[in-house]
Amino acid sequence: MALKFMNKALVIVFVKNVKPGKVKTRLAKTIGNEKAAKIYQALLTITEKATKNIMADVSIQYSETIDNSLWKDAHKTTQQGKDLGDRMKNAFENAFKQGYQPVVLIGSDLPSLTKEHLNNAIEKLKKTEVVFGPAQDGGYYLIGLSQMHNSIFENKPWSQTQLLEVTLEELTQKCIPFSKLETLNDIDTFEDLKPHQHLLKLLYSEK
Repeated sequence: MALKFMNKALVIVFVKNVKPGKVKTRLAKTIGNEKAAKIYQALLTITEKATKNIMADVSIQYSETIDNSLWKDAHKTTQQGKDLGDRMKNAFENAFKQGYQPVVLIGSDLPSLTKEHLNNAIEKLKKTEVVFGPAQDGGYYLIGLSQMHNSIFENKPWSQTQLLEVTLEELTQKCIPFSKLETLNDIDTFEDLKPHQHLLKLLYSEK
């Protein structure tokens, strides 16, 4: 399915291909590779639900190869770039070139994500240039842009606790306006998993 060329919002979802030992590796140290992959599969289903009936087109961008088991009718492609910042920057640049505005990008490991978070981000981008969904670990689960700012994706401490802080300091210095959504927690460790009983139950099911 091709992307539509129009001045409309786009939500990009970064997805990892579900392979035991390749997804949720920190969580896997506690529960094992197979169960960690099962948890990630469940998080993908939650993310798919959150992206239904939103005020935007949706583009699913896989880490390695396209998987058609979820998001049946969405545009799908693979991420391009040597590191996370590079892949994110390329995703935004391509979306803007195709006429989308604003553009929002999310990960796919958020048990509390809803379509309201995505619609709220799109609404905020009508009045500001950048929006973030802060993660409890100091990073962010969502970033949205109403126009391109390459520097956000360059020379950043990816996967470090100071990522959002460093990024916001830079935007403030450059007088680039930004807004924030509510803070959510993604699933990286078993401690992150504990508050989510519906996911914990998957660890003890046979299916």
